[in-house]
Amino acid sequence: MPDDTAALRGENIDRDHLRRQVRFVLGVLVVLALIFAVWGIVSRLVSRSEVKKSTAADAEMTVTTTQPELSDAGDELVLPGTVSAYNAATIYARTSGYVKQWYTDIGTHVHRGQLLAVLDTPEVDRQLNQAEADLATARANLNLSLTTNERWQRLLKTNSVSKQDADEKAGDAQAKTAAVASATAAVQRLQALERFKRVVAPFDGVVTVRNTDIGNLINAGESANTELFQIADTQHLRIYAQVPEAYADATQAGTQAELHFEEHPGEAFAANTVRTSNALDPSGRTLQVELELDNPNGQFFPGAYTEVHFKLPATVKTLRLPANTVLFRAAGLQVATVDADHRIKLKTIKQGRDFGKTIEVLDGITANDQVIVNPSDSALDGEPVRIATTPPAPTSSSAGS
Repeated sequence: MPDDTAALRGENIDRDHLRRQVRFVLGVLVVLALIFAVWGIVSRLVSRSEVKKSTAADAEMTVTTTQPELSDAGDELVLPGTVSAYNAATIYARTSGYVKQWYTDIGTHVHRGQLLAVLDTPEVDRQLNQAEADLATARANLNLSLTTNERWQRLLKTNSVSKQDADEKAGDAQAKTAAVASATAAVQRLQALERFKRVVAPFDGVVTVRNTDIGNLINAGESANTELFQIADTQHLRIYAQVPEAYADATQAGTQAELHFEEHPGEAFAANTVRTSNALDPSGRTLQVELELDNPNGQFFPGAYTEVHFKLPATVKTLRLPANTVLFRAAGLQVATVDADHRIKLKTIKQGRDFGKTIEVLDGITANDQVIVNPSDSALDGEPVRIATTPPAPTSSSAGS
Protein backbone atom coordinates (compact mmCIF):
# COMPACT_ATOMS: atom_id res chain seq x y z
CA MET A 1 0.00 0.00 0.00
CA PRO A 2 2.70 2.50 0.68
CA ASP A 3 4.34 1.55 -2.56
CA ASP A 4 1.18 2.36 -4.50
CA THR A 5 0.89 5.75 -2.85
CA ALA A 6 4.47 6.63 -3.68
CA ALA A 7 4.00 5.59 -7.28
CA LEU A 8 0.87 7.70 -7.55
CA ARG A 9 2.66 10.72 -6.16
CA GLY A 10 5.47 10.24 -8.69
CA GLU A 11 3.03 10.16 -11.57
CA ASN A 12 1.38 13.38 -10.37
CA ILE A 13 4.76 15.09 -10.12
CA ASP A 14 5.65 14.01 -13.69
CA ARG A 15 2.34 15.34 -14.96
CA ASP A 16 2.76 18.69 -13.22
CA HIS A 17 6.27 18.95 -14.59
CA LEU A 18 5.03 18.17 -18.12
CA ARG A 19 2.24 20.74 -17.80
CA ARG A 20 4.72 23.38 -16.71
CA GLN A 21 6.96 22.56 -19.66
CA VAL A 22 4.03 22.77 -22.07
CA ARG A 23 2.91 26.08 -20.58
CA PHE A 24 6.47 27.40 -20.81
CA VAL A 25 6.75 26.39 -24.46
CA LEU A 26 3.38 27.89 -25.24
CA GLY A 27 4.40 31.10 -23.46
CA VAL A 28 7.59 31.27 -25.43
CA LEU A 29 5.69 30.71 -28.69
CA VAL A 30 3.18 33.42 -27.78
CA VAL A 31 5.98 35.83 -26.91
CA LEU A 32 7.75 35.03 -30.18
CA ALA A 33 4.51 35.49 -32.08
CA LEU A 34 3.98 38.84 -30.44
CA ILE A 35 7.56 39.87 -31.18
CA PHE A 36 7.20 38.90 -34.85
CA ALA A 37 3.87 40.69 -35.06
CA VAL A 38 5.28 43.85 -33.52
CA TRP A 39 8.40 43.66 -35.73
CA GLY A 40 6.23 43.26 -38.84
CA ILE A 41 4.09 46.25 -37.93
CA VAL A 42 7.10 48.39 -37.12
CA SER A 43 8.93 47.38 -40.31
CA ARG A 44 5.85 48.20 -42.40
CA LEU A 45 5.56 51.58 -40.73
CA VAL A 46 9.26 52.27 -41.29
CA SER A 47 9.04 51.17 -44.94
CA ARG A 48 5.96 53.34 -45.47
CA SER A 49 7.76 56.33 -43.95
CA GLU A 50 10.80 55.71 -46.12
CA VAL A 51 8.60 55.44 -49.23
CA LYS A 52 6.92 58.72 -48.35
CA LYS A 53 10.31 60.38 -47.86
CA SER A 54 11.65 58.91 -51.09
CA THR A 55 8.54 59.95 -53.01
CA ALA A 56 8.73 63.45 -51.59
CA ALA A 57 12.42 63.63 -52.43
CA ASP A 58 11.81 62.39 -55.98
CA ALA A 59 9.07 64.96 -56.42
CA GLU A 60 11.50 67.79 -55.71
CA MET A 61 13.18 69.29 -58.77
CA THR A 62 16.98 69.16 -58.84
CA VAL A 63 18.42 72.42 -60.14
CA THR A 64 21.76 74.04 -60.84
CA THR A 65 22.25 77.60 -59.69
CA THR A 66 24.57 80.47 -60.39
CA GLN A 67 25.10 83.90 -58.89
CA PRO A 68 24.94 87.20 -60.80
CA GLU A 69 28.35 88.50 -61.78
CA LEU A 70 29.26 92.05 -60.85
CA SER A 71 31.44 93.32 -63.68
CA ASP A 72 33.00 96.57 -64.78
CA ALA A 73 34.98 95.09 -67.66
CA GLY A 74 34.79 96.64 -71.09
CA ASP A 75 31.92 95.34 -73.16
CA GLU A 76 32.49 93.13 -76.18
CA LEU A 77 29.70 93.42 -78.71
CA VAL A 78 29.60 90.60 -81.27
CA LEU A 79 27.69 91.27 -84.49
CA PRO A 80 27.50 89.68 -87.94
CA GLY A 81 29.39 91.59 -90.61
CA THR A 82 29.46 91.60 -94.39
CA VAL A 83 32.73 91.93 -96.27
CA SER A 84 32.71 94.16 -99.37
CA ALA A 85 35.37 95.27 -101.81
CA TYR A 86 36.72 98.75 -101.23
CA ASN A 87 35.70 99.60 -104.79
CA ALA A 88 33.38 97.50 -106.93
CA ALA A 89 32.03 98.27 -110.37
CA THR A 90 29.74 96.58 -112.84
CA ILE A 91 30.88 97.27 -116.41
CA TYR A 92 28.14 97.88 -119.00
CA ALA A 93 28.46 98.81 -122.64
CA ARG A 94 28.00 102.48 -123.53
CA THR A 95 27.54 101.73 -127.22
CA SER A 96 25.57 99.10 -129.13
CA GLY A 97 27.15 96.40 -131.21
CA TYR A 98 28.71 92.95 -130.99
CA VAL A 99 31.55 91.60 -128.87
CA LYS A 100 34.53 91.40 -131.19
CA GLN A 101 37.08 90.15 -128.63
CA TRP A 102 37.50 89.91 -124.84
CA TYR A 103 40.86 89.76 -123.09
CA THR A 104 40.26 89.17 -119.37
CA ASP A 105 38.49 86.34 -117.60
CA ILE A 106 37.44 85.89 -113.97
CA GLY A 107 40.31 86.08 -111.50
CA THR A 108 42.43 88.28 -113.73
CA HIS A 109 44.21 91.13 -111.98
CA VAL A 110 43.83 94.29 -114.07
CA HIS A 111 45.11 97.85 -113.88
CA ARG A 112 43.27 101.08 -114.44
CA GLY A 113 42.76 101.68 -118.19
CA GLN A 114 43.59 98.09 -119.15
CA LEU A 115 41.64 96.79 -122.15
CA LEU A 116 38.96 94.30 -121.21
CA ALA A 117 37.09 93.84 -124.49
CA VAL A 118 36.53 95.38 -127.93
CA LEU A 119 33.11 95.84 -129.54
CA ASP A 120 32.24 95.87 -133.22
CA THR A 121 29.72 98.69 -133.82
CA PRO A 122 28.85 98.89 -137.56
CA GLU A 123 25.76 101.03 -137.02
CA VAL A 124 27.65 103.57 -134.93
CA ASP A 125 30.41 103.61 -137.55
CA ARG A 126 27.90 104.47 -140.29
CA GLN A 127 26.24 107.10 -138.09
CA LEU A 128 29.63 108.70 -137.49
CA ASN A 129 30.34 108.75 -141.22
CA GLN A 130 26.97 110.39 -141.82
CA ALA A 131 27.55 112.93 -139.07
CA GLU A 132 30.95 113.82 -140.45
CA ALA A 133 29.42 114.32 -143.90
CA ASP A 134 26.69 116.50 -142.41
CA LEU A 135 29.37 118.52 -140.67
CA ALA A 136 31.26 119.01 -143.95
CA THR A 137 28.04 120.16 -145.63
CA ALA A 138 27.29 122.56 -142.78
CA ARG A 139 30.77 124.04 -142.99
CA ALA A 140 30.51 124.53 -146.76
CA ASN A 141 27.15 126.25 -146.34
CA LEU A 142 28.62 128.39 -143.59
CA ASN A 143 31.58 129.46 -145.76
CA LEU A 144 29.24 130.48 -148.58
CA SER A 145 26.93 132.29 -146.16
CA LEU A 146 29.84 134.19 -144.59
CA THR A 147 31.17 135.26 -148.00
CA THR A 148 27.70 136.40 -149.10
CA ASN A 149 27.18 138.30 -145.88
CA GLU A 150 30.51 140.15 -146.28
CA ARG A 151 29.59 141.21 -149.86
CA TRP A 152 26.15 142.42 -148.85
CA GLN A 153 27.58 144.39 -145.96
CA ARG A 154 29.95 146.20 -148.37
CA LEU A 155 27.10 146.87 -150.80
CA LEU A 156 24.99 148.25 -147.94
CA LYS A 157 27.63 150.89 -147.27
CA THR A 158 27.15 152.23 -150.87
CA ASN A 159 23.36 151.91 -150.56
CA SER A 160 23.43 149.37 -153.41
CA VAL A 161 21.17 146.99 -151.47
CA SER A 162 18.44 147.47 -148.94
CA LYS A 163 19.13 147.10 -145.26
CA GLN A 164 16.50 144.36 -145.05
CA ASP A 165 18.33 142.20 -147.58
CA ALA A 166 21.65 142.75 -145.80
CA ASP A 167 20.12 141.74 -142.44
CA GLU A 168 18.72 138.58 -144.01
CA LYS A 169 22.20 137.60 -145.25
CA ALA A 170 23.67 138.28 -141.79
CA GLY A 171 20.96 136.18 -140.13
CA ASP A 172 21.59 133.36 -142.59
CA ALA A 173 25.30 133.41 -141.71
CA GLN A 174 24.45 133.14 -138.01
CA ALA A 175 22.08 130.22 -138.67
CA LYS A 176 24.75 128.43 -140.69
CA THR A 177 27.22 128.97 -137.83
CA ALA A 178 24.76 127.34 -135.39
CA ALA A 179 24.25 124.46 -137.83
CA VAL A 180 28.00 123.84 -137.89
CA ALA A 181 28.08 123.82 -134.08
CA SER A 182 25.20 121.31 -134.00
CA ALA A 183 26.85 119.06 -136.56
CA THR A 184 30.13 119.28 -134.66
CA ALA A 185 28.40 118.19 -131.43
CA ALA A 186 26.78 115.25 -133.23
CA VAL A 187 30.17 114.14 -134.54
CA GLN A 188 31.75 114.47 -131.10
CA ARG A 189 28.95 112.39 -129.54
CA LEU A 190 29.44 109.60 -132.03
CA GLN A 191 33.21 109.80 -131.65
CA ALA A 192 32.72 109.30 -127.92
CA LEU A 193 30.57 106.25 -128.66
CA GLU A 194 33.33 105.00 -130.94
CA ARG A 195 35.80 105.28 -128.07
CA PHE A 196 33.44 103.18 -125.94
CA LYS A 197 34.10 100.32 -128.35
CA ARG A 198 37.14 99.75 -126.15
CA VAL A 199 35.95 98.53 -122.73
CA VAL A 200 38.61 99.35 -120.12
CA ALA A 201 39.05 98.83 -116.38
CA PRO A 202 38.07 101.85 -114.25
CA PHE A 203 40.56 101.02 -111.45
CA ASP A 204 43.06 98.42 -110.29
CA GLY A 205 41.31 95.25 -109.19
CA VAL A 206 40.25 91.71 -110.00
CA VAL A 207 37.69 90.61 -112.59
CA THR A 208 35.05 88.76 -110.58
CA VAL A 209 32.43 88.26 -113.33
CA ARG A 210 32.60 87.85 -117.10
CA ASN A 211 29.11 87.74 -118.54
CA THR A 212 29.75 87.93 -122.26
CA ASP A 213 31.38 86.13 -125.16
CA ILE A 214 32.46 86.75 -128.75
CA GLY A 215 29.55 87.58 -131.03
CA ASN A 216 27.11 88.53 -128.29
CA LEU A 217 24.74 91.36 -129.19
CA ILE A 218 25.30 94.28 -126.84
CA ASN A 219 22.80 97.06 -126.22
CA ALA A 220 24.00 100.28 -124.70
CA GLY A 221 22.95 101.09 -121.14
CA GLU A 222 22.22 99.28 -117.90
CA SER A 223 19.60 96.56 -117.74
CA ALA A 224 19.18 93.17 -116.10
CA ASN A 225 21.77 90.54 -117.06
CA THR A 226 23.52 92.83 -119.57
CA GLU A 227 26.71 93.53 -117.63
CA LEU A 228 29.93 92.63 -119.41
CA PHE A 229 32.26 92.42 -116.41
CA GLN A 230 32.41 93.04 -112.69
CA ILE A 231 35.62 94.32 -111.11
CA ALA A 232 36.46 94.50 -107.40
CA ASP A 233 39.35 96.14 -105.60
CA THR A 234 40.28 93.45 -103.08
CA GLN A 235 43.49 95.03 -101.78
CA HIS A 236 41.35 96.89 -99.26
CA LEU A 237 38.03 95.73 -97.88
CA ARG A 238 35.06 97.40 -96.26
CA ILE A 239 33.14 95.59 -93.52
CA TYR A 240 29.59 96.66 -92.71
CA ALA A 241 27.76 95.86 -89.48
CA GLN A 242 24.45 96.97 -87.99
CA VAL A 243 24.86 98.12 -84.37
CA PRO A 244 21.76 98.04 -82.11
CA GLU A 245 20.43 101.34 -80.84
CA ALA A 246 21.60 100.63 -77.27
CA TYR A 247 25.24 100.74 -78.42
CA ALA A 248 24.98 103.48 -81.03
CA ASP A 249 26.43 106.16 -78.76
CA ALA A 250 29.42 104.00 -77.80
CA THR A 251 30.26 103.06 -81.39
CA GLN A 252 32.14 105.86 -83.10
CA ALA A 253 34.87 106.34 -85.67
CA GLY A 254 38.07 104.95 -84.19
CA THR A 255 36.39 102.17 -82.17
CA GLN A 256 38.64 99.12 -82.26
CA ALA A 257 37.27 95.77 -83.38
CA GLU A 258 38.39 92.25 -84.19
CA LEU A 259 37.19 90.16 -87.12
CA HIS A 260 36.73 86.40 -86.83
CA PHE A 261 36.36 84.29 -89.98
CA GLU A 262 35.19 80.68 -90.06
CA GLU A 263 37.88 79.82 -92.60
CA HIS A 264 40.55 81.09 -90.17
CA PRO A 265 39.64 79.40 -86.85
CA GLY A 266 41.42 80.66 -83.78
CA GLU A 267 42.66 83.83 -85.50
CA ALA A 268 41.54 87.42 -84.93
CA PHE A 269 42.21 90.26 -87.36
CA ALA A 270 42.32 93.87 -86.20
CA ALA A 271 39.99 96.30 -87.95
CA ASN A 272 39.27 99.94 -87.39
CA THR A 273 35.90 101.70 -87.45
CA VAL A 274 36.27 104.48 -90.02
CA ARG A 275 32.77 105.94 -90.12
CA THR A 276 29.15 105.48 -89.11
CA SER A 277 25.93 106.55 -90.78
CA ASN A 278 25.14 108.89 -87.84
CA ALA A 279 21.51 107.91 -88.24
CA LEU A 280 19.43 104.91 -87.17
CA ASP A 281 17.66 102.77 -89.71
CA PRO A 282 13.98 103.22 -88.74
CA SER A 283 13.09 99.67 -89.78
CA GLY A 284 15.55 97.94 -87.46
CA ARG A 285 16.68 100.77 -85.13
CA THR A 286 20.28 100.01 -86.00
CA LEU A 287 23.33 102.11 -86.84
CA GLN A 288 25.32 101.18 -89.91
CA VAL A 289 29.04 101.03 -89.15
CA GLU A 290 31.85 100.74 -91.67
CA LEU A 291 35.24 99.22 -90.88
CA GLU A 292 38.31 98.82 -93.07
CA LEU A 293 40.69 95.88 -93.41
CA ASP A 294 43.86 95.65 -95.48
CA ASN A 295 43.97 92.56 -97.69
CA PRO A 296 47.30 92.69 -99.55
CA ASN A 297 47.53 88.91 -99.95
CA GLY A 298 43.92 88.44 -101.01
CA GLN A 299 43.18 85.94 -98.24
CA PHE A 300 39.72 87.42 -97.62
CA PHE A 301 37.00 87.55 -100.25
CA PRO A 302 34.33 90.18 -100.86
CA GLY A 303 30.90 88.86 -99.94
CA ALA A 304 32.25 86.77 -97.05
CA TYR A 305 30.62 86.56 -93.62
CA THR A 306 32.54 87.60 -90.53
CA GLU A 307 31.92 88.12 -86.83
CA VAL A 308 32.74 91.65 -85.72
CA HIS A 309 33.87 91.87 -82.08
CA PHE A 310 33.63 95.50 -81.01
CA LYS A 311 35.73 96.50 -78.00
CA LEU A 312 33.48 99.02 -76.25
CA PRO A 313 34.76 101.19 -73.38
CA ALA A 314 34.15 100.09 -69.80
CA THR A 315 31.04 101.32 -67.99
CA VAL A 316 29.97 101.32 -64.33
CA LYS A 317 29.68 98.01 -62.50
CA THR A 318 26.57 96.09 -63.50
CA LEU A 319 25.06 92.71 -62.72
CA ARG A 320 25.20 90.15 -65.49
CA LEU A 321 23.51 86.79 -65.85
CA PRO A 322 23.84 83.96 -68.36
CA ALA A 323 21.19 84.25 -71.06
CA ASN A 324 19.92 80.74 -70.25
CA THR A 325 18.61 81.84 -66.82
CA VAL A 326 15.83 84.06 -68.20
CA LEU A 327 12.16 83.09 -68.38
CA PHE A 328 9.96 84.85 -70.95
CA ARG A 329 6.49 85.18 -69.45
CA ALA A 330 3.44 87.39 -69.68
CA ALA A 331 4.62 89.28 -66.60
CA GLY A 332 7.84 90.15 -68.43
CA LEU A 333 11.36 88.85 -68.08
CA GLN A 334 11.78 86.74 -64.95
CA VAL A 335 14.41 84.60 -63.25
CA ALA A 336 13.84 81.73 -60.82
CA THR A 337 15.85 82.05 -57.61
CA VAL A 338 16.18 79.63 -54.68
CA ASP A 339 15.50 81.04 -51.19
CA ALA A 340 16.84 79.89 -47.81
CA ASP A 341 14.07 77.26 -47.52
CA HIS A 342 15.04 75.74 -50.88
CA ARG A 343 11.91 76.99 -52.56
CA ILE A 344 11.60 78.77 -55.88
CA LYS A 345 11.16 82.53 -55.79
CA LEU A 346 10.31 84.10 -59.15
CA LYS A 347 11.68 87.61 -59.63
CA THR A 348 10.88 90.06 -62.42
CA ILE A 349 13.99 91.73 -63.80
CA LYS A 350 14.74 94.76 -65.93
CA GLN A 351 17.15 93.93 -68.71
CA GLY A 352 19.86 96.28 -69.94
CA ARG A 353 22.23 95.41 -72.74
CA ASP A 354 22.36 92.03 -74.42
CA PHE A 355 25.89 90.64 -74.80
CA GLY A 356 24.82 87.43 -76.51
CA LYS A 357 25.79 84.78 -73.95
CA THR A 358 25.09 87.12 -71.03
CA ILE A 359 22.68 89.95 -70.34
CA GLU A 360 22.91 93.03 -68.17
CA VAL A 361 20.36 93.20 -65.32
CA LEU A 362 19.47 96.70 -64.17
CA ASP A 363 16.94 95.82 -61.46
CA GLY A 364 15.16 92.91 -59.77
CA ILE A 365 17.98 90.81 -58.25
CA THR A 366 21.03 91.18 -56.03
CA ALA A 367 24.54 89.82 -56.31
CA ASN A 368 23.79 87.23 -53.58
CA ASP A 369 20.79 85.61 -55.27
CA GLN A 370 20.99 81.94 -56.27
CA VAL A 371 19.59 81.95 -59.81
CA ILE A 372 18.50 78.70 -61.46
CA VAL A 373 20.22 77.82 -64.73
CA ASN A 374 17.91 76.54 -67.49
CA PRO A 375 14.75 76.82 -65.37
CA SER A 376 11.69 74.82 -66.35
CA ASP A 377 8.92 76.73 -68.08
CA SER A 378 6.52 75.24 -65.52
CA ALA A 379 8.46 76.51 -62.49
CA LEU A 380 6.10 77.93 -59.84
CA ASP A 381 6.59 80.29 -56.93
CA GLY A 382 7.12 78.32 -53.68
CA GLU A 383 7.92 75.02 -55.39
CA PRO A 384 10.53 73.00 -53.39
CA VAL A 385 13.78 72.20 -55.17
CA ARG A 386 17.10 70.53 -54.50
CA ILE A 387 20.34 72.26 -55.47
CA ALA A 388 22.65 69.91 -57.31
CA THR A 389 26.05 69.56 -55.69
CA THR A 390 29.11 69.57 -57.89
CA PRO A 391 31.28 66.52 -57.18
CA PRO A 392 34.82 67.38 -56.04
CA ALA A 393 37.53 67.16 -58.66
CA PRO A 394 39.57 63.96 -58.39
CA THR A 395 42.98 64.41 -56.87
CA SER A 396 45.96 62.52 -58.21
CA SER A 397 47.74 60.19 -55.76
CA SER A 398 51.31 60.86 -54.75
CA ALA A 399 54.15 58.88 -56.29
CA GLY A 400 54.94 57.00 -53.05
CA SER A 401 51.41 55.87 -52.19
